[in-house]
Amino acid sequence: MRDTPSQQVPSAPRPPDHVCAAFGVDAEALRPAAGGAEWQAGSIVLRPVSDKAETAWLARTVRTLDVPGVSLARPVRATDGRQIIGGWIAYRGLDDDPAAQPSPPRFHDLVLASVKLHQALAGIPCPEFLQRRYGTLATADRLAWGEAEIELDETAGGRWFEILAASLRPVTLPDQVVHGDLYRSVRWVAGKGPLVVDFVPFYRPAEWATALVVVDAVARGGAGTGLIHSWSHLPEWSQMLLRAVLYRLASHAIEPAADPAPLDGLRRAGALVSELV
Repeated sequence: MRDTPSQQVPSAPRPPDHVCAAFGVDAEALRPAAGGAEWQAGSIVLRPVSDKAETAWLARTVRTLDVPGVSLARPVRATDGRQIIGGWIAYRGLDDDPAAQPSPPRFHDLVLASVKLHQALAGIPCPEFLQRRYGTLATADRLAWGEAEIELDETAGGRWFEILAASLRPVTLPDQVVHGDLYRSVRWVAGKGPLVVDFVPFYRPAEWATALVVVDAVARGGAGTGLIHSWSHLPEWSQMLLRAVLYRLASHAIEPAADPAPLDGLRRAGALVSELV
């Protein structure tokens, strides 16, 4: 099962010609897309399928989801109407053109996009496949919410996890379908709003997913305390930030390659959040 886009295969096999033909893709124009597991020609991106149930759910959900001010990479059906062909799915992303390359992220706009996205996702039932999810990020998620206990490598983030986890307090926010990696899933095109090119589903409070965007912006993008405080009006904000930091620290401690954010960035995020809890 796909755990996260960051755990993509370093050099994925090339899609077969019959898959390209089914999705209307010029096989000669294919090139590896960012991340290493996808192939792109023009605006069509081909991605290998590792879990059919999750892929089918994502396709249905994204196809009908309407988020004001936020674009979504929509799935593309094959010529015979199928969603999956030969273990591959296609979606429409950025045009394969230098003029359509992403511009630098805008942190506040990205957080706002998260709020809008999760308002649109409210009320969607929890998909069954999440109940059987396994892997690094699934374990890290349960650790951050106090639903599991394992020993973490102290030198890879485990010590910070232990220190910060002492500040965990019960929360009462409802769970819903959320995007668990929005920061790395958004592309910015000059003159346009955010485009969400991938979706990593979790079932947690919407505020946690938004806090995760903020923590990632601090740890990966160098954002500061201003971003953290600007969204402090969100319910149980400090505890959501805490769980977001714990999630990232745990995933890094379990398998650093699964969350390639520099540990120094995660420590910085942890230090800023520790001042609020």
